[in-house]
Amino acid sequence: MSSTQRIEESIRDSIISRPDIILDDKDLMQALIAANERAMGGNIIDLRGIAMERLEARLDRLEDTHRSVIAAAYENLAGTNQIHRAVLRMLDPVEFEPFLHDLGGEVAQILRVDHIRLVLETAQEDDDPVVSRLGDVLSVAEPGFVETYVGEGREAPLRQVVLRQLQRGNEAIFGERAEWIRSEACLRLDFGPGRLPGLLVMGSEDPHQFTPQQGTDLLSFFGGVFERAMRRWLA
Repeated sequence: MSSTQRIEESIRDSIISRPDIILDDKDLMQALIAANERAMGGNIIDLRGIAMERLEARLDRLEDTHRSVIAAAYENLAGTNQIHRAVLRMLDPVEFEPFLHDLGGEVAQILRVDHIRLVLETAQEDDDPVVSRLGDVLSVAEPGFVETYVGEGREAPLRQVVLRQLQRGNEAIFGERAEWIRSEACLRLDFGPGRLPGLLVMGSEDPHQFTPQQGTDLLSFFGGVFERAMRRWLA
C-alpha cells in the first residue's frame, strides 16, 4: 500500500470515528454540497441546496443581529455605570464652590466629555464674585437665553435633553474653547417654582459623541439629579 493510500485511510478512519468534524465545519459542508451539484449535472435543480443557502443567509443575519444586540447591551450597561459614578462623585462635596469645581473636573472626566458649562439665567446686572471665581464652569445669562439657545430660535416643544453636532461651539458658552467643540449635549434644568431655568452643557471635540440619533434616558437622569442638587444650594 502506498503512502498516499495510508494517508487517505487515516483520514477516512478519522471521519468515520468522528463525523461531527465534517458536519460542524461550514466550509467543508459547502464544498461537499457543491461537489454533489456538479455530479448531478447542469440539467437538475437542487431545491434542497437552494433552501439550505437561504437558511444559511437567514442564520447569518440572525447572528449579526444577535451580536449587535449584545454589543448594545454592553454599551448601555457601561453608560449606566458611568452615569452612576458621575452622580456619586457629584454628590460628595458639601459646599457649593467645590461642587461646581468638581463638575468641571472629575465629573467631566468620568463622563469623558471635554468641557461642562453651567448657565444660570438671572435678571440681576451686578457682578457676583462667586461667578467670577467659578468662571471656568459657571456663567450667567439674561432671562430667555436657555429657551433661545436650546431651541435655536425655533418655536417648537423643548425637550429636556438635546443632542446635536456643531461646526463650532458657542462662544457665550465655551469661550475661547468654542472653536474646538464639535458636538454637545444640552440639559435643561428646572429649579422649581419662582426660579429662572438653567442649562447644563456638555461639549466634546468628538463630532460623534453626541448625535440626535442617540438615546437620552441616562442624560435625563443625570440632569434630574443635578437640578435637585442645585435646588439645595439655591434654597
